[in-house]
Amino acid sequence: MAKVSVGLRGWRFEESEIFNDEGEFKPLDEIPEDARQRLVRLITLVEEPCDACYLTFGDDEIQRCKQAKIVYGEPGHEALLCTDHEPDFLYWFREADGRELVGDDVFADAFHEWFASGERAPDGYAGVEHVETDPENMPTPPDAAEIQRRLEENFEGERINIRDYGPQDDDGTPLTDEDLEDVDLGTDYPTK
Repeated sequence: MAKVSVGLRGWRFEESEIFNDEGEFKPLDEIPEDARQRLVRLITLVEEPCDACYLTFGDDEIQRCKQAKIVYGEPGHEALLCTDHEPDFLYWFREADGRELVGDDVFADAFHEWFASGERAPDGYAGVEHVETDPENMPTPPDAAEIQRRLEENFEGERINIRDYGPQDDDGTPLTDEDLEDVDLGTDYPTK
């Protein structure tokens, strides 16, 4: 089987990992974790504007932003691009050291900063030639509600101790109940 993009170009999936023998999406619990994480994330990304357009026009003129067609980066730290701005991203990635940030949480932020500072690809810089073979015969990915229903269907949950993730004292030891006695959780504390 081949690699395919679903919803947006960029992230590629092994067909056999996400589709069953009938060509329909497999149940989520049968899809490997990395592919499942990307598919679930795509549901929220497919309707989003291009990041570069958004940086150009902002909220005030968001209607001028083109819809994203391409995604690069890791889930949660991805850059969304329209076809017009893909060459800018590729230039940043190839020529302005973006490649060094692959897998880093600041990957998309670094591209955004580069673009927002006025940097662009030179005129005529080549993008990637995407090959679309029979996109009409790809099954439609489930919507966000269906994904949530499937995720919860066989979910048994996992108990975690929130104190393991909470405040710690100077030597890295989690705080105990005694350390937090004076904290009134019902009080509205000022924010910065």
